[in-house]
Amino acid sequence: MGMLVNTRDWIDARFPLTKMWEEHLSKYYAPKNFNFWYFFGSLALMVLVLQIITGIFLTMNYKPSAAEAFASVEYIMRDVEWGWLIRYMHSTGASAFFLVVYLHMFRAMLYGSYKGPRELIWLFGMMIFLALMAEAFFGYLLPWGQMSYWGAQVIISLFGAIPVIGDDLSLWIRGDFVISDVTLNRFFALHVIAVPLVLIILVVMHILALHEVGSNNPDGVEIKKHKDENGIPLDGIPFHPYYTVKDIVGVVVFLIFFSFVMFFVPEGGGYFLEAPNFEPADPLKTPEHIAPVWYFTPYYAMLRAVTIDIGPLSAKFLGVIVMGAAVVIFFFLPWLDRGAVKSIRYRGPIFKIMLASFVAAFVVLGYLGTQPPTAGKTTMAQVGTIVYFAFFLLMPIYTKLDKTKPVPDRVTG
Repeated sequence: MGMLVNTRDWIDARFPLTKMWEEHLSKYYAPKNFNFWYFFGSLALMVLVLQIITGIFLTMNYKPSAAEAFASVEYIMRDVEWGWLIRYMHSTGASAFFLVVYLHMFRAMLYGSYKGPRELIWLFGMMIFLALMAEAFFGYLLPWGQMSYWGAQVIISLFGAIPVIGDDLSLWIRGDFVISDVTLNRFFALHVIAVPLVLIILVVMHILALHEVGSNNPDGVEIKKHKDENGIPLDGIPFHPYYTVKDIVGVVVFLIFFSFVMFFVPEGGGYFLEAPNFEPADPLKTPEHIAPVWYFTPYYAMLRAVTIDIGPLSAKFLGVIVMGAAVVIFFFLPWLDRGAVKSIRYRGPIFKIMLASFVAAFVVLGYLGTQPPTAGKTTMAQVGTIVYFAFFLLMPIYTKLDKTKPVPDRVTG
């Protein structure tokens, strides 16, 4: 024991190990009324680690070339010991990552975690979301299956709709006049090295910003306002051991569901891994219906919902603008919300209706994005897009008009 203490002291003299442990775990006081919705932050971190570890093992046998990529994935699945498990952990993990992140974002919207003084935490979180979307897009091409190839073809061609620079931009992204070996190589480099580095840096900044201002809670009450004589928040408890133990329970429950999907339905009914992606990429054979993976489909549905040209601007270009705006508008949420309270517990009925409508629109758009377009479905997507943007654009008005309940001085549990 003495040797361990001496080793710790030797490290502390040269590196702030104990200081970091205390600041971010044992002496970081979090509100005592965290509920179910507060599991998803730690789950997102766990899935990120899972994706990095499984990704490292996959790259040991993957060949980033058009001639060998598909065969190398088949080799991993069939011949590498436990290769099928690692591949399914990674592919199921991608869907799990987005599911957890979407729920994490929803919790922030429920309890106003984007409002002051946590605007920077929200902005870092949205940057993580953008980096995650880029990571998923680059990784999707790597199996070099039919849907990988044609999905990348469709998405990159969208940049071609931008006036003046579109064609040159598409060429620059591809690195060639068509999706080719060059494209696969650069997407591999971005997926394995560049974007994960950015993701890790952003996650660290997200956590540091969170621990600087403190965690929000279901009441939206600032626990730092009420402290005892030692400066400890009266409504706070140390993150370790209380929430580390609680999060471990959440991780175990999550892994039970994750394992069930991975072992019994790894393709997720075609939503996680599409049937065409089990065929090698063929530039001469187009799949019957090209659609992105489920976590991109709400935005894809918004893209297709725009069907009219406005002057020199094509419907395709306007669709790209709408799709991009649907993601970027999240960044402005802290300044669009003019409400006097943070938590939905004390919000008025208008905000609750608008948030429920937004969630319903997002889910419906997600479904429509997986389906072949028809006149009826396009109309539904247009209505869903209007509801989606109405939630944000009308927020300065309805959050001011809404009748809120009085917020308690201390957390209620």
